Amino acid sequence: MHCTQTDSRSWLWVLPLICILLSGPAPVQAEGPTPNETQSGSLLLRMENGYSTATLLNTEVNMEISGLIARVSVRQEFRNTSTDWVEGVYVFPLSDTAAVDRMRLHIGERFIEGEIQEKEHAKKTYEAAKAAGKKASLVEQQRANLFTTNVANVAPGELVVVEIEYLEDVRYEAGQFSIRFPMTLTPRYIAGSALPDRVGNGWSPDTDHVPDASTITPPQVASSTAHKLSLAVNVNAGMPLEIIASRYHPVSVTENNDQYTVSLRSASVKMDHDFELVWRPVPSAAPRAMSFVERVGDKTHYLLMLMPPDQEKVSAATMPRETIFIIDTSGSMHGVSIQQAKRAVQLALQGLRPTDLFNIIEFNSITRSLFERSQVVSMATIQQASDFVAKLQANGGTEMRPALSMALESPPSVQHLRQVVFITDGSVGYEDELFSMIENQLGAARLFTVGIGSAPNSWFMRKAAEAGRGSYTFISALHEVREKMDGLFRKLEQPQVTNIEVAWPSGVVADSFPAIVPDLYIGEPVTVKVETSGSFRAGDRVRISGNSIAGAWSAELPVGLASESPGVAALWARARIAELVNLERRHAEPDEIRSAIVTTAVAYHLVSKYTSLVAVDKTPVRPASDPLKSEQVPNLMPYGQSTNAIFGFPATATNGRALRFIGFASLFSALLLLVMLRSGKSWPRIKRA
Repeated sequence: MHCTQTDSRSWLWVLPLICILLSGPAPVQAEGPTPNETQSGSLLLRMENGYSTATLLNTEVNMEISGLIARVSVRQEFRNTSTDWVEGVYVFPLSDTAAVDRMRLHIGERFIEGEIQEKEHAKKTYEAAKAAGKKASLVEQQRANLFTTNVANVAPGELVVVEIEYLEDVRYEAGQFSIRFPMTLTPRYIAGSALPDRVGNGWSPDTDHVPDASTITPPQVASSTAHKLSLAVNVNAGMPLEIIASRYHPVSVTENNDQYTVSLRSASVKMDHDFELVWRPVPSAAPRAMSFVERVGDKTHYLLMLMPPDQEKVSAATMPRETIFIIDTSGSMHGVSIQQAKRAVQLALQGLRPTDLFNIIEFNSITRSLFERSQVVSMATIQQASDFVAKLQANGGTEMRPALSMALESPPSVQHLRQVVFITDGSVGYEDELFSMIENQLGAARLFTVGIGSAPNSWFMRKAAEAGRGSYTFISALHEVREKMDGLFRKLEQPQVTNIEVAWPSGVVADSFPAIVPDLYIGEPVTVKVETSGSFRAGDRVRISGNSIAGAWSAELPVGLASESPGVAALWARARIAELVNLERRHAEPDEIRSAIVTTAVAYHLVSKYTSLVAVDKTPVRPASDPLKSEQVPNLMPYGQSTNAIFGFPATATNGRALRFIGFASLFSALLLLVMLRSGKSWPRIKRA
């Protein structure tokens, strides 16, 4: 016996069931704010019924700049607005060349000076104080430009202030000084498979590619009304200035005898866009050389800066070039950043010459190139490239390795100089791996990095360009794309200054960094940090020489005329530690390198990869019977970026591929069922017994 055909409408009950299966379990509604709804600088406490806002964070920044050296103070206020004892954990960016050498824990009218200890020892000191109910603070380095402050045992309603100080050298390029203060960070893309345990409290698990991922992925929030930042800068220029200005924030400037005071016009500034101050001397006062000295014990430390001869009067290089543009189209580039990147590439295409070759590579979770191999510049290929760039959209992960490999491993042309222009925000967690890859695959090519967005990973930009024997620049606003790209074009067209050597007077033993001065491009100075031993004679000079398209050149600096400047020694130590970290990455003796880093950091009181600052109050303040809650203070999302675009894709290489397959299969089944219902197709007849 056969059943008759069933009316297709009787199957409509299946659709709600399919929708339920596809959507998964219904979310539980939590009371109070969620991590994406809270304000920047708020410490979230995870309660049984949701989240509640506890500790607020305010930041005060003061910079004292003299010549090429800046001392920066960052005061972080942790105010606990909850009824519980809490521990604040705040991951924050600093300059990638910062030499962090001081930390104070302020408790009311008292303060406790932090001391440098080996990282593991400092952590144990802090944890013991936290468990004992004592107020304590710990400052650790997660990356060269990423640090963590922990504050233990903040009482209900209490305000605790942690003050961090660091030194850095001011950047000088193309006749202009500049300093950059990071306000927030672009979320890093974390590659690899998740590990079972984690060492931090971040949104990402640790992975086999990024074992400390949970320490470099603090929570991010989309908006802020409570978090305030104030910033003031004193610039002792020592010379009349033609311009002093902030690139991205309105400021007020006052001047007195070539000393300038700069402050933010608003008392409440969002921490969603890096602050950059630039100042340019009047042309007649622009320095050709600067030297600073600091004596510590029996050692003398120098910071030297020398401009090579002007190259602008030299004709541009006539050797044809192969320019490969790599453009990041990952989710973190969504919004303003992708607009900046696309405009930069479109401008670069206009600057190519008929004798050049070019190609464009875009990457996110996947990598694809415009051409199979670089093509000759023509009206047709440029139009094809322009159309390709115009259609680019930002989404997905940040898988840089395949894109870099595609650019560097493609067969080079012996008639062309290969120049790779890498346009990205640098939001990855496996930077060291990429630096090594660039060094190993570079060959005769040169890599230039363009940092895009309001909070790019400056450490990645600088170190990738250093590994690629190129240079770096930042584009943080649409209005400056042409200015910054024009500067990059001048560097691409001018051959680098090579074979730079620094010769010290006889009888002087010098330990200088960088040990090998890198190639330089137009507008870039020779900058060297040196520790010397031995005596100088009257009239001794340092001789710096090199080669360029204009021929050999050399210059001499009288060491006796160097200006006394506190901080030079710490900057030398910071440069030495950076060089040791490079050696460690290149698989030198790890134990020996670690010991040398610790010895240098302790001697000069610096936070490093293996040392931290810790401060502990002697008196317990939290009753042993009261529990201590701990959560991380979130950072504000960078200006122009979308939380959904960045966190809407898997952050790590989990079982996402399998889940996507199941999801697509389920969706296809649902659509097939709907089509059959609407088309009136017959269902298979079912035999009855």
